[in-house]
Formats: sequence, structure tokens, C-alpha cells
Amino acid sequence: MENVALEMIEYRPEHQPWFEKFNRQWIEEYFWMEPIDFEVLQHPDEYIISKGGKILVAMYNNEIAGTVALKFVDPTTYEFTKMAVDSKFRGLKVGQALGEEAISKARSLGATKIILYSHTVLVPAVTLYKKLGFVEVPVDGPYKRSNIKMELTLT
Repeated sequence: MENVALEMIEYRPEHQPWFEKFNRQWIEEYFWMEPIDFEVLQHPDEYIISKGGKILVAMYNNEIAGTVALKFVDPTTYEFTKMAVDSKFRGLKVGQALGEEAISKARSLGATKIILYSHTVLVPAVTLYKKLGFVEVPVDGPYKRSNIKMELTLT
């Protein structure tokens, strides 16, 4: 049996092409790119990092396999956003590991709540969010393509 190394690292500017590529894959497969998507995916340092957020990168056997962002909302709330796993790494629990690491990171940043916006057509994603402990709440978001909002209370 192969010894698989899954490692989580903090985003660096040189990861931007993967952050954009992996997210564009799923967005364009199921929906359409909104203007804000182009901005965030092409300039994550400006739209996520400089505003107090974090981006995590999953490395699978030293290859970039996926990303997730925690967008700062307020001192106790982060938005779980732009999670994507490269298609060749799907089914290997990379998304679950990214989700767990993002929750841990949000806690370390002082968050008491994480919110996310998604769409029910993304069944594997919504199933994962529920597995991570997120619960559905009324939708109030800024995204045209989202039809579900979920939140996780951190204790």
C-alpha cells in the first residue's frame, strides 16, 4: 500500500494560478463566473488575505490538490468560501481535510461562527458541509448562484 502524504500549508502568492484554476473548474462546470469571482480568484491577496482572511492549500504527495478560503466577515465570523479540489484528487478525502483544517484555522483566529453559501446541485459539497457540522439557515447572501446558506457554531 502506497504511503500517501496529505499536508495543509498556508497560501502564498505563487499558489494563485491553482486557486483560480481549481475554482473555475467547478464554477464553470455547474454555473457561470460572476464578476466578483474573477476579482477574488485573480487577486486573492487583495480580496481575501489583506482583509484578514486566510487561504489554505492541500498538498497531496507534494502536488497542489485543493484550496479553501476563509473570508473575514467580522472578528467572530469567517465565510468558508472558494473550496475546490482538482478533479484528479476527488474521492481521496482532500475536501474533508481542507474543511477540517479551515475550521481549525477559524477557531485559532478567534471565530465563533463560520458561514458558507452554496447550491444544492453541489450534492457532494453540501453533504460534506453537513458532515463537518454545518446546518442550514435562511439564505441572505450576495451571490446570485447560491440557494443555500449554512453555518457552523464553533465552541
